[in-house]
Amino acid sequence: MNKAGKLILFGALAGTVLTAALTAFQIGVSRAQDAKAANPPATFPVTVATVLQQNVPVRIQAIGNVEAYSTVALKARVDGQILEVNFKDGMEVKKGAVLFKIDPRPFEATLRQAEANLMRDTAQKDQTRSQERRYQELLEKNFVSKEAYAQIRTNADSADASSLASKATVENARLQLEYCTIRSPIDGFVGKVMLQMGNMVKANDTNPLVVINQVRPIYVNFSVPEQNLSLIRSYMAKGPLYVEALPPNTEQAAASGTLIFVDNAVDTSTGTIKLRGVFPNKDNALWPGQYVSASLKLYEQRNALVVPAQSVQNGPAGQYVYVVNSNMTTEIRKIEVGRSDGTDTIITKGLQKGEQIVVKGQLRLTPGAKVTIAKPQGEKS
Repeated sequence: MNKAGKLILFGALAGTVLTAALTAFQIGVSRAQDAKAANPPATFPVTVATVLQQNVPVRIQAIGNVEAYSTVALKARVDGQILEVNFKDGMEVKKGAVLFKIDPRPFEATLRQAEANLMRDTAQKDQTRSQERRYQELLEKNFVSKEAYAQIRTNADSADASSLASKATVENARLQLEYCTIRSPIDGFVGKVMLQMGNMVKANDTNPLVVINQVRPIYVNFSVPEQNLSLIRSYMAKGPLYVEALPPNTEQAAASGTLIFVDNAVDTSTGTIKLRGVFPNKDNALWPGQYVSASLKLYEQRNALVVPAQSVQNGPAGQYVYVVNSNMTTEIRKIEVGRSDGTDTIITKGLQKGEQIVVKGQLRLTPGAKVTIAKPQGEKS
């Protein structure tokens, strides 16, 4: 075969090989596209929330203790046997309600005797005064001496004094009889009855008959670091400060009250200052002796950017959040946190109002990851 024929043969073979290679490449590209279509990029379901701009109160948080507005330990003021107990342990009682009755018969007899003595002394007083008037008339006519008249007048004055003493005795006997009926001095809830019906009771005994706690209104005592004292006093000078109290493990709304007391000295052992708030407590949500989360509101921070606290993540470069873009991809956004307020976090830098951030599902995300919104987070109005 001559040289020209070899070149023609080589060219044909090369064309065949090139055609086969192109065909194989096209087949490979087609298969890759099919595989890509069959396996699209992974998307991750996340829960998102919108960055809100709103007024947020600035608060001082503390642990508080509930204290009864007033506590009365009832004791008997006379000796005797308990005839009636007109309440049950723990029930609510009204002011003036009869709680105990002590046997009144000895005191009724004493009262009758005192009233009889008063009648006798009153009659004697009237007699001596009548005699004194007659002797005065006789003295004016010089029928009796001055000494005789002076004696009669002294007897009349003594009779007056005896009558007054008898009257006081009657009042005391009537008071002792009144003490046989023991009434509630306040509205409140009674505790456990210490002496039941039939027992003998002594006046001003060591142990009370029952303890009554007034819970409407009610106090909440709490302490804050002394560094907050000047701030608290400055805002108190501008107007009343409000306190919220929330018992632990409850879904009810926090009770609202007013700060009424700042202690006159800092506790040097703890470096704290004691405060007290008063609460109407109309629903009896607060109970004496209960521990609560107390929150003292100082003022409102206006137009603050607020996000759910669970959206904020911590990394080597600081705190950040995942922001969901309009194309449903995520980006890491470094932020600066001002403070926390319950379940909310106030952001000072890094976010804008209306942006969507991930609050659940961050662990599987990377920058640029595709996401789907699984369940929108409830937003605040």
